[in-house]
Order: sequence, then C-alpha cells, then structure tokens
Amino acid sequence: MRVRLENILKQYDELEQVTLTGYKGRPALDHVSLDIHDGETMSIVGPSGCGKSTMLKIVAGLEMPQAGKLFYNDFDMTNIKPQDRGIGMVFQDYALYPVMKGKGNLAYYFQMHQKSEAEMEARVRQTAELMGVDFELLLGRLPDTLSGGEKQRVAIARCIVRDPLVFLMDEPIVNLDAKRRERTRIEIKKLLKKFGITTIYVTHDQQEAIFMGDRITVMRDGVIEQVGTFDELYYSPVNLFVATFIGTPPITILPVQVANGQVIVSQVNHAWNLPEHIAASLPQGALRMGIRPEGWVLNTPDGVTLSVSHIERIPTERAAFVHGNLAGKHINAIASLEQPETKAIALTPDWDKVYFFAAEGEEVIYTPGTPDFF
Repeated sequence: MRVRLENILKQYDELEQVTLTGYKGRPALDHVSLDIHDGETMSIVGPSGCGKSTMLKIVAGLEMPQAGKLFYNDFDMTNIKPQDRGIGMVFQDYALYPVMKGKGNLAYYFQMHQKSEAEMEARVRQTAELMGVDFELLLGRLPDTLSGGEKQRVAIARCIVRDPLVFLMDEPIVNLDAKRRERTRIEIKKLLKKFGITTIYVTHDQQEAIFMGDRITVMRDGVIEQVGTFDELYYSPVNLFVATFIGTPPITILPVQVANGQVIVSQVNHAWNLPEHIAASLPQGALRMGIRPEGWVLNTPDGVTLSVSHIERIPTERAAFVHGNLAGKHINAIASLEQPETKAIALTPDWDKVYFFAAEGEEVIYTPGTPDFF
C-alpha cells in the first residue's frame, strides 16, 4: 500500500503546542509532503518536538490536519475514521490488555467485530506460525509474566492478526534494555520483510532508524529536511543540519578561509593545498569545512597538530577513535586499534571525504557524494 501525505498542515492551539513540542507559534507539521512506497519501511527521525509522532497520528486518523490530504494509493483517506483505515499500531508501552492472555489479546479484534470463532482460531494460528519459534508458548501467558521483548512480540502479532494495510510503529523498543532491543529490532525487521507491509517507524535513535528503514526521513521544526537512504543522507546532505544530525560520532565543522587554491585554518595558522577539482568548486573567502571521523589521514608530514585528549579503543570494530581539540572544536578521528598512546598527532583531510558549507546559514557548497564502492 502506497501512503502519501500531501501538503499536511497541523497547528495546535498555543497551550497544546507548548505541551507537545515545547514551542509556540509554529505548526507541528508545516505543509509536509511525503511519499512512502508500497511495502517500504520508512524511518522518521529528528529532535524532540520535530513532528514525528504528530505525523504518525495524522496517518492513523487520531489527529486531523487543518489542510492537506492523506492518500492510500489514490484513495483519499483524510476524513476516514481511524477504525476504518486498516492501521496496525505498535506503541512503546505495548498497550496489551493485562487481564487477557496472549491469545486473548490477539482474538479481541475478532470478538469486537463479531467474527466467527473458526475465523478467529484460524487467523490466530496462522499468525503464531508466522511469528516463529516459541511464539505459541506466549499465547497462554498473561502480559505481566512476559519480558519486555515478549510483550512487544505479542503486541506486533496483535497488529498482524488484523491483516493491516499499514503498520505504524512509535518507538516500539525504546523501553527495552540494550540486549533485548538489539534482538527485538532484528525480529521486527525480519517480520516486516516477510509480510511486506508498508510501515512508518518513528524513533529518536538514528542507529535504529538506519537499521529498520529502507529510507529515512529527517525532520526539524515541523518540516521535512531530507528523505533518502542512509548513504544519501550521510554523503550528500542537503544542508548543515542533516550533515550534523546523521552520523555517529558526529561530523566536525571547522571555520576556514579559502584562498589561492588553499584552505586555511586561521585559528591554528595552518594551510593545506586543495585538489584542483575541489578548489574550482569553492568560492574564495570564509567557509566551514566538515570532516567525519573517517575523513582524516593520520601521521602525515603536512598535517596539522591535534592535541590528543584520549584514545578510545573499540576491539569489536578493530578500530580506535582519537579524540582531541583543533581550532576550538572537538575532533574524532578513526585510527587502527594498534594506534599508540600519544599527546599529539598530525592530521590531514582525506579530500575525497570532505564537505564545505557556507560561513553563515546552512547552505551546502560541496559534498563528496556517495563513494564509488557503493
């Protein structure tokens, strides 16, 4: 099922606006348009109050927009009641009926819609088989006897049993501990691929968004900043906000001057010669240079001296992060796991991985684009 939001405007009254978003005077959704493909999982990320959950509520029919339209394929769903939209919602608090066992939670939909016992039994059994190993054991247990991950499996199954047209997931695993969160998101990912149900997945965790989503929507202040795959957002951000929001550890932004084929970090009195193709793309004068951790070359003869605060070693990644300060900015640079302890190290940008932004505002002047090996 293709889901389209066209020019959606949602404005709360002033008290609601401050309560829900922390801001007043701006819409929760400011003429937002988004096209989610049939069978696609679209992750929605952004700072608190950016409009992620409001968008989910608009699609679910729990909130009505002041302007704009919502479509399933080419059918206008804007004024359709929530119960008639074919939505399956999974919340962060599971929302299971505590007095009903797992099977009762799955069967409740059929009881409310006066479906036959045979139809209910067949659909519950089919869903249990689809949910995989050991799921039938959960059907005979009350929610209070289940772990967080098991509760979320039942909550997901309760949506699947209804055969929804669209899945809406609002931070469904945020309450789990790290180990269960990792395992549960893998299970959810497998299920979404198996069923091929169009899904909107809201999360504040960009790593989760990357893992779960076929594409990612980055939001800020009620508007969509960019939609794309992780590689598109990471290597070709549309503005400084997206560049700094996507990526862990985050990109470092350095104030520089560009003149006569050189980039000059004036605060440390150091200059590098620019490759001709990059120099030709840049205006002369003040800019901001962005470099991600993998965008530094270490121990180079023409490098600038980084004052090292500490080296963080990550054996599972066979790598280390060198942390330090340059021109008043915190620097993260990837090094080999065997990088010796040091108080200073010479760094030079890998020019195939460098970004340039306007000195003021958020305009992108130059990005490296997606590497050839992708």
